[in-house]
Amino acid sequence: MRRLTPLLALAALVLAAGCSSLSELGRVVQAPRFSQADGRPAELRVVAPSERSRAGGAAVRLWAEIENPNPFGVKLGRLDGTLFLEDTRAAASVDFPLGLELGARDLAVVPLDVTIDFDDLSAVADVVRHALDDREVGYRLEGTIGLHAGPFGAVTFGPMDVLEGELDATVLR
Repeated sequence: MRRLTPLLALAALVLAAGCSSLSELGRVVQAPRFSQADGRPAELRVVAPSERSRAGGAAVRLWAEIENPNPFGVKLGRLDGTLFLEDTRAAASVDFPLGLELGARDLAVVPLDVTIDFDDLSAVADVVRHALDDREVGYRLEGTIGLHAGPFGAVTFGPMDVLEGELDATVLR
């Protein structure tokens, strides 16, 4: 038993060192990369009043190309964030439960839909006027990404700028 004590202590030390390196998964697992999908412009359109939104609102559809830069598969589980139009906060608590499986160095194009209630739209009224005049509105999605990286476990990235581009507001004309 006395011979096993130093071996157990050594094993515990090695295990503890391994666990501390696992807590720094950001160095091993890279965040997925988001970009506006080619040929799929983001869209802005008016939404009629409904039970959920009595005053109506604006619907924004962002088309994102999501790339897994890792040499192993991941599952993108969640994207939580805030949508900005022309650097004005337009929609808080954007929540996308994705469940998107991405293989090693794989990519996928997905729609991300955001609804801006007209009750919250007063802050972006100038942005809408700009959209009517110029037809394009800059957007930025700031958020936190949650993914499952197989044997490395769950990893969270952010908050960070996730996606940015231009909205096509021609539908509003």
